[in-house]
Amino acid sequence: MSDLFPIRKIQILTEEVRHDLGAPPPEPVWRGVAMAVVNNPYVGEYVDDFSAATDELRSLGEDLGRRLSDALGGPDRIDGYGKGAIVGARGEIEHGATWHIPGGTGMRAVLGKGEAIVPSTKKIGALGARLDVPLTHLEWSYVGSHYDAIEVGIGDAPRDDEIVFILAMGIGGRVHARLAGGFTIADRGKDGVPV
Repeated sequence: MSDLFPIRKIQILTEEVRHDLGAPPPEPVWRGVAMAVVNNPYVGEYVDDFSAATDELRSLGEDLGRRLSDALGGPDRIDGYGKGAIVGARGEIEHGATWHIPGGTGMRAVLGKGEAIVPSTKKIGALGARLDVPLTHLEWSYVGSHYDAIEVGIGDAPRDDEIVFILAMGIGGRVHARLAGGFTIADRGKDGVPV
C-alpha cells in the first residue's frame, strides 16, 4: 500500500472495436485503460517539491501498466499509449502532473518499448468527471492511424480529496483509419519527414 497515495480502487476496462460503419477489418482494434483512485496528499497546501510523489508513483505506473498490458493480451500486441489524471475539486492541476513521469516511465518499463512521448491530459473534476485521454503510436507520434483518444471516468471518483491516475493502451489505431496525408511507421526517417 502506498504511503502518500493510498489506493481506494482500481478499474481496468477494455474495448474491442469490430467496425465503425465500414466493413470489419481483418483484426479488431483494441483500446483499454487502467485507473487508480488514490488519496491526494497535497489537498489544502501549496507544495514546491513533488519528487517524493514521483518516486512513489513509479511503482503504481508499473503496476497499472502490467495489469492493462495483461488485459490486452501482453506487451507484444500494444502499439499505442497515453495517460491522464482527474484531480478532485480541492486539489490543483499540478497534482495531476505528478503522474507525467512515473506514469509514462512505468508503462514503458512494462512494455519494454516506447520511443514516442506518452501523450497526456489532466483536469480538475467532480464525481463522475470524464476525461478524453489521448492515444498515439508508441514508437513515433506522427503515425496518422493512431491519432485517437479514449473517454474514461469513474462514477464515484474523484472525491474532493482524491486523484484518478489513468494509463491507456491501444492495439491497431483507429478501426478505419484513412487520414489523408498521414504518415505510417514506415515513413519515419525519410527525407522531409518530421523527426
